Amino acid sequence: MQATRKNDTVVLFPSPGMGHLVSMVELAKLFTTQGLSITILIAQAHYNTGSTTSSFISSVSISNPSISFHHLPPPPSLPPNPSPHHEAHAFDLLRLSNPSILHFLVSCSPPPRALILDFFCTFSLDVAKQVSIPCYLFFTSGACFLRSFIHFPTLHSLTTESFKQLGSESVIIPGVPPIPANHMPLPMLDRDDEAYKGLLYIAGRIPDFDGILVNTFYALEPRPLDIMASMKLPPIYCIGPLIKGNLERTSTAECISWLDTQPKSSVVFLCFGSLGLFSAEQLKAVAHGLEISGQRFLWVVRSPPSETPGKYMVAPAEPDLDVLLPQGFVERTKEKGMVVKSWAPQVEVLKHDAVGGFVTHCGWNSVLEAVCAGVGMVGWPLYAEQKMNLVFMVEEMKLGVEMRGYEEELVTGEEVGRRVRWLMESDQGKELRERTLKAKESAHAALLDGGPVSDHIGKFGCSMDAVATKLDTLRGTCIA
Repeated sequence: MQATRKNDTVVLFPSPGMGHLVSMVELAKLFTTQGLSITILIAQAHYNTGSTTSSFISSVSISNPSISFHHLPPPPSLPPNPSPHHEAHAFDLLRLSNPSILHFLVSCSPPPRALILDFFCTFSLDVAKQVSIPCYLFFTSGACFLRSFIHFPTLHSLTTESFKQLGSESVIIPGVPPIPANHMPLPMLDRDDEAYKGLLYIAGRIPDFDGILVNTFYALEPRPLDIMASMKLPPIYCIGPLIKGNLERTSTAECISWLDTQPKSSVVFLCFGSLGLFSAEQLKAVAHGLEISGQRFLWVVRSPPSETPGKYMVAPAEPDLDVLLPQGFVERTKEKGMVVKSWAPQVEVLKHDAVGGFVTHCGWNSVLEAVCAGVGMVGWPLYAEQKMNLVFMVEEMKLGVEMRGYEEELVTGEEVGRRVRWLMESDQGKELRERTLKAKESAHAALLDGGPVSDHIGKFGCSMDAVATKLDTLRGTCIA
């Protein structure tokens, strides 16, 4: 990628939430290797995003001087929104942030080379067009979900029913496996909800971008990428896997020291994302399942969600393990297991030689992290597009197996134990882990110098040059 102006800056705008911010920061790091300066716009959420971002932003700023952060002022007021989905509240925040984004963009001199939006931030696409700045979509999920999301307006037009009314009826989308209608993302299940309307709007605007950056690599999802290449869409650039962290150890977390004492590929890691919360009853069932499985485990436990109305957007307190877990569980399992409160360095844990399996909520970042570590997965989806990711992971990529009963009110301890043993001891589990190791090789090959990611970044740079030149001409300026 050749910069066409001195001091070229690309502006990135992630939606609130650690998962989206982490991916956007990794994208920023990729761009800095091409000689670009990056400014990341931060909108402060008024709802629970699962983790605080201030310490993360501070550490990125210190270690990456070419990346700066600009905190947008909060909107003067936010209208009440009856939707139970945080996506609807995010849409309100992001839509009302447009005046601040416009003010920031017009104050930049020279104008930014491009604006790259998280797909939740599509409401700012018209701001970029207003000031004639190239605008690209960064899709933090994979190609299977991108293909499904692009098809969303078509699905909407084919019925007057909500997906939740269709139950387990299969939704057919060319290029991806059939998806049970009730596996569509939670905010898309009710067509009358504000979150649904916002996502429908975003899907309809995808063709208006100058290009699409997607966090995947071709070898992982060739079928949907081939289908989309034949459609009338903006150019698609596969720039993944973008995951946080390096291959080398950086953490001094106690759990890493514990893993150092465990046999190779013997530990099952259970972690469900920053917003993955279980009821107290479900936590006890998981504990029972791990105990009867006889397997070594590292389990990240978070407090259950609040049962108080209106508190669903507030982060839960630190878990009290003595109250939440069965009496004596930690003591009885201390020779084989470790329970961690609220957080563990997931990338580092997955890459540890002692880890041989991963029970995951199927967030896309977590899926990519497991693939890059070569760790087989048991999928237990909880929110967002995770049920769809499970379908893609099991049926399309063949890199995981479902935790049976995840659609029920309670997954039994017996099922947890059965699935963990299946992954770690059965011949089928061994075959799954071997497939994941092959996917790991493909992921690493994608990231090599001169490999697919380098090629796509080069093509993206050429596109950005061409669009920027055209828009500069329209502005009546010339590129130095």
